[in-house]
Amino acid sequence: MYKSFIILLISLAMVSCNKNNDDGINNNNPYLTPPIVNLTLNLNLPEYNPLRYPGNSIVLSQQGIKGIIVYNVNNDLYTAFDLTDPNHVPNTCSKMTVEGIIATCTCEDHNAYDIVTGQITPAQQNTYPMHQYRISRSGDNITVSN
Repeated sequence: MYKSFIILLISLAMVSCNKNNDDGINNNNPYLTPPIVNLTLNLNLPEYNPLRYPGNSIVLSQQGIKGIIVYNVNNDLYTAFDLTDPNHVPNTCSKMTVEGIIATCTCEDHNAYDIVTGQITPAQQNTYPMHQYRISRSGDNITVSN
């Protein structure tokens, strides 16, 4: 009887565990089903060297849904967003291009987003922000994941 009670308690504890989404990473966008992303970018490699300097970004074309933009805000803060327009089902025009800190889709509405915050510009009601990935820096390595 005691073993059954312990097993029941352990089972309840495991079922009640929940992934913390307080940081807004998972925004439940019905248009997007993001793939699993788990990347480590070594800043000592030439292709990632721009991320050593604030205000620079790189595009990882073969990652995410339509690519991932990684932006260095101030060497302590980095952002990473998917380059698919979050307010469209992924299609040929929903891949965004980046100029400065603005990502724009080529669809007829030409939605534009700030790659620092992920928010649509200018602000609009009932729109989804860009899909954000978790990002952290440890020494010369940046990890991007979801």
